[in-house]
Amino acid sequence: MGRNDPAAVARFNAAVARVRQSGTLGESGRLLELFDFLAARGPDTPSVSQAEIAESVFGQTDTGVDDATVRVYIHRLRKRLEDFYAAEGEQSDAPRLTLPPGTYALRLTEDGPSTLAEELVPQARPRRLGSLAWLALALLVLAGAFFLGRTSTERNEAPPANAFWKPFLDSPRPKMIVVGDYYMFAEIDPLSPEHGRLIRDFRVNSTADLELMQDLEPERYGRAEDVSLNYLPFSVSYGLNQIVPILARGGRQVSILAASQLQPDMLNYFDVVYVGLFSGMHLLEDVNFMNSGFDIGESYDELYDKKSEKTFTSQEARNRASPVYYRDYGYIARFRSPGGALVGIVAGARDTGLRGIAPIIAAPKLPSALGPSVRKGDFEAVYEITGQQGADLSERLLAVHQRP
Repeated sequence: MGRNDPAAVARFNAAVARVRQSGTLGESGRLLELFDFLAARGPDTPSVSQAEIAESVFGQTDTGVDDATVRVYIHRLRKRLEDFYAAEGEQSDAPRLTLPPGTYALRLTEDGPSTLAEELVPQARPRRLGSLAWLALALLVLAGAFFLGRTSTERNEAPPANAFWKPFLDSPRPKMIVVGDYYMFAEIDPLSPEHGRLIRDFRVNSTADLELMQDLEPERYGRAEDVSLNYLPFSVSYGLNQIVPILARGGRQVSILAASQLQPDMLNYFDVVYVGLFSGMHLLEDVNFMNSGFDIGESYDELYDKKSEKTFTSQEARNRASPVYYRDYGYIARFRSPGGALVGIVAGARDTGLRGIAPIIAAPKLPSALGPSVRKGDFEAVYEITGQQGADLSERLLAVHQRP
């Protein structure tokens, strides 16, 4: 299908009209405006930048604005399209609009429901040598936690595994722990290179994003350089310390991979456990929330419960530096992906949430309020973690749902 093919354009416009007329996006609002903006660009157009969406749809012209708003609305639009076509049932042969993860452009699949899952998978991009070098370094750092677990299980009896982990241990698939990571670039003054600095820009999450921003905003990003650097939140190490010994018991081999390096086809071969923050999930964000009873809110500090219509908002960012108590949130889930992988999610809105939830799910015995749901099958749960200056002090189960 091409932009200059009249028949293809007509099919695309007909699919757009069906979605608009259905009312699934509402009669007005940002979600409909985002859909209209993408639809107006036509079929097979290049993916638009987050900066352009932020300015054209949300009126955000400040180049320093966080792109989380764009990502959240793109995620919501993708979900609304999926729900619209799911309601039609598989008997419909009409072409379907999709928003493939990692692509900010509408795509039309002509072959009905059977190819919808394929359209939702982003294309893998070649790995740079720098990324592999970083990954090797990360593996060296994380190997300490792995061998610590191996040593303890060889010296003593392997740590008990509760009902959450039993399906992973029974599965014949190899195990992969995916850690939530973040991209950084350097800004170097050619006249004073010693004054260079590393930058975490929420609009720049990969080498490709940096190259795009250099084209769009050369004045702001002209001195930026890709140094192939990603980082992990400190709380990830606490999660790994709890989880690696369980998965590695009995001498099992456990692979560790950065979330930014996870490719869709890996879910055809590995069982996967994610350890990290909501904002570092990358591909797994779409995999997890596709059939979830929860959704990311206006930012990654918010988790929305569709059943109770409550929003849980982390307070860590505003209060961590002070001695006051604050609330953060931890999230756990277990389910099967479309590719057959058994997927476990151990995540936090912020560091305190992750530090608090990891020992709960790794404990030899699950809390009584959580155990029945875990033993029934696929599930997800949210805990409120009370924190103070980064320390997790107490926890409280807020919601638990069985997943379809």
